[in-house]
Amino acid sequence: MFDLINGLPVHPLVVHAVVVLLPLACLGTLALVVRPAWRLRYGALVVAIAAVATVLVPVATSSGEALEKRVGDPGRHAELGDQMIWFCIPLLVLVLALVVLDRRRVRSAPVESVDGRGTPVRSEAGRAGGSMAVNVVAVLALLAAVATSVQVYRVGDSGAEAVWGDQVSSGS
Repeated sequence: MFDLINGLPVHPLVVHAVVVLLPLACLGTLALVVRPAWRLRYGALVVAIAAVATVLVPVATSSGEALEKRVGDPGRHAELGDQMIWFCIPLLVLVLALVVLDRRRVRSAPVESVDGRGTPVRSEAGRAGGSMAVNVVAVLALLAAVATSVQVYRVGDSGAEAVWGDQVSSGS
């Protein structure tokens, strides 16, 4: 199913989307952990990027299997690529949980006043303070982002080695 588009293999096309979106989701997760104030404004965007990347990973692995039938076994790259989904799912779940829990925490903060547009102004304590659950999920999301970043590097490096290893040398 995921073999060719206009005579070109689907795998490198999809992989480039994954290689851009997953690190972006990881950096976004890092930003949301370090800057809690950004969770409300950018949280949904980071979750959406992580979701799209997670959906594309099985497409990348399926297209990689189709490409393998055409060009041969890529060795370790195929094994590492198959593991990628098990890094993406926890990242997606944890960043989603972080955003949802943080929004609940903010919404439960006491209202100090109402601004000129009728929007409730929450207390600083409610916005700045963190519940234990939010803090634990933030740490776990950060760990998932780091692990996912490392795995993206490992998969990409092994793929580059499989494609270019015998054609490009590091010597002069």
